[in-house]
Amino acid sequence: MRAAWISFLGLALLLAQALVATAQTRPDSFADLAERISPSVVNITTSTSVATNGVPSPVVPDGSPFEDFFRDFMDRNQGPDRPRRSQALGSGFVISEDGYIVTNNHVIEGADQVTIEFFSGVELDAEIVGTDPNTDIALLKVESDTPLPFVTFGDSDTARVGDWVMAMGNPLGQGFSVSAGIVSARNRALSGTYDDYIQTDAAINRGNSGGPLFNMDGDVIGVNTAILSPNGGSIGIGFSMASNVVTRVVDQLQEFGETRRGWLGVRIQDVDADMAEALGLETASGAMVTDVPEGPAMEAGIQAGDVITSFDGTEVEDTRQLVRVVGNSPVGKAVRVIIFRDGETQTLMVTLGRREEAEGAVPASIERQAEPVEQEILGITISTLNDELREQLGLDDTATGLVVTAVDEMSEAYEKGLRAGDLVIEAGQQKVQSVEDLEDRIAEAQDAGRRSLLLLVRREGEPRFVALTLEDS
Repeated sequence: MRAAWISFLGLALLLAQALVATAQTRPDSFADLAERISPSVVNITTSTSVATNGVPSPVVPDGSPFEDFFRDFMDRNQGPDRPRRSQALGSGFVISEDGYIVTNNHVIEGADQVTIEFFSGVELDAEIVGTDPNTDIALLKVESDTPLPFVTFGDSDTARVGDWVMAMGNPLGQGFSVSAGIVSARNRALSGTYDDYIQTDAAINRGNSGGPLFNMDGDVIGVNTAILSPNGGSIGIGFSMASNVVTRVVDQLQEFGETRRGWLGVRIQDVDADMAEALGLETASGAMVTDVPEGPAMEAGIQAGDVITSFDGTEVEDTRQLVRVVGNSPVGKAVRVIIFRDGETQTLMVTLGRREEAEGAVPASIERQAEPVEQEILGITISTLNDELREQLGLDDTATGLVVTAVDEMSEAYEKGLRAGDLVIEAGQQKVQSVEDLEDRIAEAQDAGRRSLLLLVRREGEPRFVALTLEDS
């Protein structure tokens, strides 16, 4: 009996210790953290001149009892033809004692004057050092006689779903405010090329834009940028641009006043299962090159139809990842790019250009096709090019390929988006200029045991790959 009682007490003690350990993971209060970092968070007020519509002033007869009233009214409102001032509110945070401040680009975009209000109540005018609309980040600078309290960036990649976070800012113009929640999700993409958002349920409202999202160490792991809401208020779905994206942008804005992103010089699309099978890839991953304009990739020998599987030592999962890793690479860096071509991998060295200075492609001169021939294959009716089709499609003399003149609405080709007017440039990663060329590519794919054929199609100048099943051909 005594042994059983001792065993029970031991289990009770272990349970109590487990409960204490669980409780310790939840902060009793955010007060100490808020008190420590609040002086580094700022309110931002912007002022912009807005032209009026030039509405004529009311005509009041001389001597009318309303004459003085209308004159006073127009004077107070600076007259109908004078520009008026529009104001907007947002948030930001100080990242250095000499006065650099981070906020959102949309907070200060188009502003004539930017005023920073500190937690102490002091107000200072700020200049715009640089902006990056792609990540919605802006860097400001104020001049202060004394060193300013500031916060540092943390590593957003270490943030885990479920971690506690705290948002600070100026919601709805109500002044300094704190809200807390958890990391709800990671690596969210909204609409931008370089999006990497932390999703949080910490209350974020209008006016919080540009404010910091802190971890429990007081490090900034995100910049509060957007909310998802049917009514304009917080419903617990807010998005903060990850600090590991922001720091790279801020460093470039601080050094150059602008961003300088790496540029590979390719158009790409994701690889789906059908495309992977048609190419002989083991997995549907990587980035398929659909077009190579004049630039770094062309100089290195990358071709349309190549699948980029690795970039500078990083395995490429999809197009979004490749765009981000290229953009984060230094301009002028020579990188190893591994491609999959004709069933084999190749390694090419590419010296990156600068995305902001990228120029459009100039198509090379290609021989023109002669007699038009039309035939139905794989659910599409195709025709060789002639002058009439070139004119109808707005193609120049250098264009080559087979024109889709009709698509069977019950076919796989229609389901995958092929339409009349599309131009088939390649089949099986080889150029096609005649119906016989396409038939040869189909026969080659079938002889090789492939179940699908990869087509490179252009529509209004934009290329993409489509894999069509060969079983019924």
